[in-house]
Amino acid sequence: VLQGVDLQCRINNYSHRTEEMDAEQLVVRRGQPFFLLLQCTEGPPQPPDHQLALVLHLGKKDEVVVRVSGSRAAHGQWWFSEQTAQSEVLLSVHSPADAPVGLYNLTVLLLSAEGHIMEKTTPHSFFLLYNPWCPEDSVYMPDEDLLQEYILNENGILYQGSWDQITSLPWNFGQFEKGVVDICFEILDNSPAALKNSQMDISNRADAVYVSRTITAMVNANDDRGVVSGRWDGEYGDGVAPTRWTGSVPILRRWSEGGAERVRYGQCWVFSAVACTILRCLGIPTRCVTNYSSAHDTDGNISVDYLFNEQLENVSQGRKDMIWNFHSWVESWMSREDLPKGYDGWQVLDPTPQERSDGVFCCGPCPVRAVREGEVAMKYDAPFVFSEVNADLICWIVHPDGNRTQASLNSWTVGRNISTKSVHGEYREDITAEYKYPEGSMKEREVYEKAGKKLAKQNGAPSQLHLSIKHAQAVHGTDFDVIVEVHNVGGEDTLAHLTVMSNAVTYNSLHRGECQRKTAELTVPARKAHKEVIRLLYDHYGACISEHHLIRVTALLQTSGPHNIILQEVNIPLKMPKLHIKVIGEAVVSRKLTAIISLTNPLPVTLRRGVFTVEGAGLTEEQQIHSPGEIGPGQYVAVKFSFKPIRAGLRKLLVDFDSDRLRDVKGEATIIVQKKKL
Repeated sequence: VLQGVDLQCRINNYSHRTEEMDAEQLVVRRGQPFFLLLQCTEGPPQPPDHQLALVLHLGKKDEVVVRVSGSRAAHGQWWFSEQTAQSEVLLSVHSPADAPVGLYNLTVLLLSAEGHIMEKTTPHSFFLLYNPWCPEDSVYMPDEDLLQEYILNENGILYQGSWDQITSLPWNFGQFEKGVVDICFEILDNSPAALKNSQMDISNRADAVYVSRTITAMVNANDDRGVVSGRWDGEYGDGVAPTRWTGSVPILRRWSEGGAERVRYGQCWVFSAVACTILRCLGIPTRCVTNYSSAHDTDGNISVDYLFNEQLENVSQGRKDMIWNFHSWVESWMSREDLPKGYDGWQVLDPTPQERSDGVFCCGPCPVRAVREGEVAMKYDAPFVFSEVNADLICWIVHPDGNRTQASLNSWTVGRNISTKSVHGEYREDITAEYKYPEGSMKEREVYEKAGKKLAKQNGAPSQLHLSIKHAQAVHGTDFDVIVEVHNVGGEDTLAHLTVMSNAVTYNSLHRGECQRKTAELTVPARKAHKEVIRLLYDHYGACISEHHLIRVTALLQTSGPHNIILQEVNIPLKMPKLHIKVIGEAVVSRKLTAIISLTNPLPVTLRRGVFTVEGAGLTEEQQIHSPGEIGPGQYVAVKFSFKPIRAGLRKLLVDFDSDRLRDVKGEATIIVQKKKL
C-alpha cells in the first residue's frame, strides 16, 4: 500500500527559514510543524482496519527511538495528524520545542487493527535544529531584526586593532554553505562526552547550555578531536597563518575532510568566528564580541602584574599575566533554567584555549549580567570573564636585591570599547555598558567588593611629573615619529631619567623583537613640558614586525623622589594597504563572473611568493591565485579570476593577500546576485 514519502523539502525548508542550507535535504526547526506527503498505491489506509504510525531514530546506532503519537499528544511529546486526498496522505508532524537537535531518521509504518506492522517505508533523514522563532524554545528571541543578523546573516565583521584605533575584518561565516550543517553535528559527535556515552550526549542535545559549552571545547583542538589548533609564536610553516583566513567554511571543511584532524592554525578571532558559524547554523542566536585591553589573569587575583628590571626588561617568570590588545569571544542568546531567575539572555562563550574549566579548555556560557553585577559564583567561569574586563594593571620594578617597587597602578586600562557588529548595518556597536558600570562610579565600586576585588590604592601623594605618548598616523612601510611628553605640574624644576623603547609585539603581547631604544637625562622646568621625539624607521621595525603589525612604545620615567617611577605604554597599529576588487559583468546564479584584484606594494622592499585567497558565501569556494612573479617597491599588480555565483541575494567576496614581507592585506566586494532568468 505504501509507495513512498515526499519530504516536501522546498516548502518545509522555506517555512523553517533553512531554504538557503539545502533544497534536497529536509532541515526543520523544533517546536514548529512540518509536512510529509505519503504516496499510496491504492486508496489511503482506512481505519479501523489499518492505521499509520511514525517512528524516529536518532544517533548513529539508533540510540534514541521516538514513537510519534497519532493524536495530539501531551506537552513535550512528538505527534502527527493526517489528511487524506485520493491516493495521498498529508502528514503534519509536530516536534516539541525541547526535542534534542540532530539528524533523525523517519519511518512510516502501516499497522493492522491489532497493531502489527504490515508495511514500512524506507527511512528518510532530516535535521532538527533549535528554533529561536518559537516562544517555547529556550533560545527564543522575540525580535525579527536581531534574528536576521544573529541567525541568518552569513557575513560579519570582526573588530581588531587597539582600543584607540579599532580596525574591522570582514568575515564569511557561511553557516548555510553546502554541507556545513552536517559538519556541525559531526563536531558534536566527536566530543569526548559523545564518544564516551552517545545515548546520554544525544539526550543532552535538547539543552542549548550543554551544546554551546561543548562547542567552546570542540572549536579548539587542545583536549579532544577539536577543530582548530592555536598558535601564537609566528611559526606557521606547517599550516595556514591565523591572519590568512577570511571565513569559517574552509576551516570546517578541512577538519571534516581530514577525518577530524585539527586544522592549523587559529588565534582568538578565528576560534570565535568558527564558533559563531556553528552556533548560528544550529539555530542559537550568536554574535562575535571584541574586548579591548583584555586581561588574561593567570592567578585569579583580578590584577595583571607586569614585572620589569631597572633596564626596563620584562622579568615576569613562568605563566605570565598579560593584557591582550584585544580578545574575541562570542555571545549566544538563551534562557538559563540552571541558574536563579534573571540570568537569561546573552551568555559569554569563549572557545580560545586560555584556562581550563572543569579540566577542559572551554569557557562559558557565563551570563553577561553576572559579569556586570560581579556575581562571580554563577556558572560557568564568571571569575575569569570578570577579570578579562575589570582587572587592574600593576607595574612593578624589580631591583637587583629582589625587592620590588609598585611603579604604576591603572584601574581603567582593562576592558574598553567592547564591540560587536550592529544589527542595523556595517558599523560597530559599543556594548561596554552591558559588561560594566561606568569607571569610577559608586555602582562599579559595589560590584568590585561583591566580586572580592581589593580596591587597589596608589602609593602616597601623586607625582608632579606626568608622562604621555603621542604619534602621527603610522603607515606600514614608512618612517614615523613618536613624541613622548613629560609635563611638570609642580613649582620646581625636576631632574629625571627617561627611557623609551619600541618593540614589535603580537596582539596578545608576545614580544617579537626590539626596534629602537633611547635614553635621556632631563631637567623639566616648573610648569613646562619637555618633548622627546623618536623616529621609528622601517629599516628597524620591518624585519621583526609581527603578523599583527603592532608596535608597542613603552616609556619609563625615573626621578629621585619617593614615587620615583612612572610607566606609560601605547600600542600603535600600522595602517595597512587595501586590496581593490573590480567585478565585471552582471551577477546571475550559475553565470560566469570575472573579478580583477589589484594591489600596490607600499613597502620599500620586494615582495616574493605573493598569493591571493578568495572566498564568499553563496559565491565561490576558497580559491588561490598566485601573483605573477616578484612585486617591487611601489609596484602595482593585478590578477584576474572567474567564478559562478551559487545563490541569489546580497553576497560578499572576501580576498586576502599574503607574501614573505607583507601579510594580512584584505579586501571585499559586495555583489547583488540575481536569480537565473527562466
